Amino acid sequence: MVEGASVNQVFVLLPAELSSIGVPDSERLTFIGVFSSLLFVLGLPLVPLWGVWADKYSRKAVIARSALVEAVVFAGMALAREPWQVALSLLLIGFQLGNTGVMLAAIRDVAPGARLGTIIAIFGAAGPIGFAVGPALAGVLIDGAHWSIPMVFWLSSALSIGTALLVTFGTHEIRPEVVPQGRVLTLAFGAVRGVLQDRAVRSIFAIYGAAFIATQMSRPYIPVLVETIVGRGPGLASSIGLVAGTAALGGALLSPLGGALGDRVGFRPVLIAALATGAVALAVMPAAAGAGGLGELAVAAVLLALAIAAVGAMVFGLLATEVPAERRSATLNLVYLPLYAAGIVGPAVGGVVVTAGLGAPFYLAAAVLAAAVVVVALRSRTRAPGARAPGAPATSVET
Repeated sequence: MVEGASVNQVFVLLPAELSSIGVPDSERLTFIGVFSSLLFVLGLPLVPLWGVWADKYSRKAVIARSALVEAVVFAGMALAREPWQVALSLLLIGFQLGNTGVMLAAIRDVAPGARLGTIIAIFGAAGPIGFAVGPALAGVLIDGAHWSIPMVFWLSSALSIGTALLVTFGTHEIRPEVVPQGRVLTLAFGAVRGVLQDRAVRSIFAIYGAAFIATQMSRPYIPVLVETIVGRGPGLASSIGLVAGTAALGGALLSPLGGALGDRVGFRPVLIAALATGAVALAVMPAAAGAGGLGELAVAAVLLALAIAAVGAMVFGLLATEVPAERRSATLNLVYLPLYAAGIVGPAVGGVVVTAGLGAPFYLAAAVLAAAVVVVALRSRTRAPGARAPGAPATSVET
C-alpha cells in the first residue's frame, strides 16, 4: 500500500515536477511519456532473479530490499533539480521492483484454496488503496498545508523506510513448497523458459501485458487531462488527487467483488467483462475532459481502475490454480514480467502518439483492450486441458 501511494505520487506529480524544473511546455508531453517508461527499464531483466533469490534464500529479504530502494528513489526525486536527475531517480525504481510476485507466492502458500480468488483480490486491493491515498494525500499537503513537491517525496521516503522495518521485524519467513536447487542464473532462465513454453501461461501473460500496455500508455496523461479542466496553479494538485485518488479507491473497494465473482462464475468471463469495461472508460476520458467535466473524468477513471484491478485478480487466480505446484512459485514470481515490459513500451508509445493530440494515447489504449477482448473471447471457444479455476464450469477453456 505504501509503495502504491508513493509510486502514484510520482505519476501524478511528474508533469508539475517537470514544469517546476524548467522543461518547456512544447517538450513536456513527450518527456512525460519517455520518463514514465524509465521506471521499468532496469527492473525488467532483474525480475527472474528476484524470484529465484526469494525462493532459494529469503522472500522476506527480497521484499525488505524493495522498500529500502524505494526510500532512495523518493529521496532522489525530492533532491532533483534538473531533468537528468529526475530521469536517474526514475531509473533506480528498476531496482525496487520484483516484490509483488514474491508476496503473491507467499500468500498462495498459506491461503485456503476455496477462497483463493477472494484472498488474492483483497491482496490486490492493497496497491489500488495506496494509489488512492497517494494523490489525495499529496493534494491535501500541497494545496492545504502548502507543502512543496519535494517535501511530499521526502515523506514517501520516510514511509518506505518504515515498511522495510515492518517487514524485517514484523513478519515471518514463508518458504515455498518446492525450494529450487542449483545455480541462480540457471534457475532464473529456466523459470522464464518454463513460462514461455507453457501455452496457457504464455497466453495469460500476453493478455496481462496488453492490459498494462493500455494502462501505462494513458496513465501519465490523466493529470494533464485534469490540468486542461482546472488550469495550473492552486487547486490543481487537489483536483488530480480527486480524479486519480477516487479512481484508485473505487478500484480497491470493488476489486474483491470481482475476485468473489470469479470464484463463483469462473475467472475468464470476468476477465472479458473487465477488459471491455476498461476499453469503454479509456475511450470516453478525452471527451469528458474536453467538456470540462471533472466529475465525468473521475467516473471514467474509476471504471478504468476497477477494470484493471479485476483483470489482475483474474490473472492471479488463473495462474494460482492452473500452474502445477512445482512451477507455481516461479511462475507467480514472474507474474509482473508483462507489467514491466508494458511499462517500457506503453509510455514510450504514448510519448510518440501524443504528438497527434492529447486524446491519442487514450484512444489507442482503448483499441488495445478491445483487441484483447476479441482474443480472449475467441480463445475461450477452445477447450483447455488441465485444471479448472475455482467456480469455473467443467468445460473451462484456455485463455
